[in-house]
Amino acid sequence: MIPQSNHYWLANARVPTPLMVRSSQGRSRNWLVAPDSRLPTPDDFLSVDLEIVDGLIASIATAGTLTHYNAPSVNLRDGIVFPCFVDIHTHLDKGQIWERTSNPDGTFTSAIDRVKKDAETYWNSDDIYRRMEFGLKCSYAHGTKALRTHLDAAAELAEISLEVFRVLQQEWQGRLILQPACLVPLDYFLTSQGEVLADQMAELGGILGGVAYMNSDIAAQVDRVFTLAKERKLSLDFHADENGDPSSITLRYIAEAAIRHHYQGKVLCGHCCSLAIQEPQEAKRTIALVKKAGIGVISLPMCNLYLQDRKPGLTPHWRGITLLHELHQAGVPVAIASDNCRDPFHSFGDHDALEVFSLSVKIGHLDRPYGNWCRSITMTPADLMGLPTVGRIGVGLPADLVLFRARSYSELLSRSQRDRIVLREGKEIDTTLPDYAELDDLLMETAG
Repeated sequence: MIPQSNHYWLANARVPTPLMVRSSQGRSRNWLVAPDSRLPTPDDFLSVDLEIVDGLIASIATAGTLTHYNAPSVNLRDGIVFPCFVDIHTHLDKGQIWERTSNPDGTFTSAIDRVKKDAETYWNSDDIYRRMEFGLKCSYAHGTKALRTHLDAAAELAEISLEVFRVLQQEWQGRLILQPACLVPLDYFLTSQGEVLADQMAELGGILGGVAYMNSDIAAQVDRVFTLAKERKLSLDFHADENGDPSSITLRYIAEAAIRHHYQGKVLCGHCCSLAIQEPQEAKRTIALVKKAGIGVISLPMCNLYLQDRKPGLTPHWRGITLLHELHQAGVPVAIASDNCRDPFHSFGDHDALEVFSLSVKIGHLDRPYGNWCRSITMTPADLMGLPTVGRIGVGLPADLVLFRARSYSELLSRSQRDRIVLREGKEIDTTLPDYAELDDLLMETAG
């Protein structure tokens, strides 16, 4: 379908308006999009022709305004075009272990216990490498360009996981932008091993991360993490309040610490589930602090829907997600991401950012209007990862695009879109997903 040429046009494409950016880069042609009564509303799509030259978007014209094309063209027939996705919160090192280590009751506590057992029994360099690589293959085939993974990194596991990541980062260079964040309980950073881990993340060019739990030392733990990060000029990425306890307010502790430390680096907090079941005034107070601190919030709707409010034999009463709309309305950057895939924390998932977006829209009512929510899996996480040319479409930017037959959000989010076309630097890639059988030998022994 895509011309085998370094110069061609994608004609009659529909690009979500919030993902179109102006750029002073590129070739001689300017962004030619102009107001037109035939176009959809601004909150929906712009109908455009995209000129691709040498892997870049060379110009953008309002569809129907060009009398002829100066190169081969393909008519997308009003198909939607997204920039390649950005998946800012994953756990590649845990992924794909469900067949050998499932979750007996689907609870968060059991997930922690089962992953710990699986790690003690099976995790070595080969096991982690192959499962992480499998996840990367899925992400790439589905159209992801940049990805951050949290890596369990306590004690000797850090040596294994960080080295495997280093190898994969090098092997996938040019295909996927990979960022590592370490994952340990915050009290780990009060020990000498925690300081060693901070040094390891600085050497790797990674992000200092950890799980925040409510406890009598939470303030000291958070302060210590900020101190270590400031000394090493590291960004921070926390797991915060991944529970349904309204008294869990680690997000507030983190925001207060960021303000107190005058922290200039990026700070992200994932999950933040308990915020949604706190008294409105308490939640509003926390959101104001998060905004003041410049913190970005990452919601993981699929995993949180799976784990939160799960009780044997009972129907869950809430959806597990954080206050997406309230955070967004307060001006807090909000992104969504895959989180866990096929492990005890979430028995499903395929690192498909479109699936994440589709289910998030339905779980969190991110429609009527859709507004800027298309940025939550593209531009917003790219900005939070420090990637200013990723997750958006504009003149001079790489032609890293995902093409869909769907012509509206209703069509896009009603079918799987397995027939999507993924372009990297203007070239169509193989979107064949890896076969689950590739991991059979790792999963033959079942822990139960």
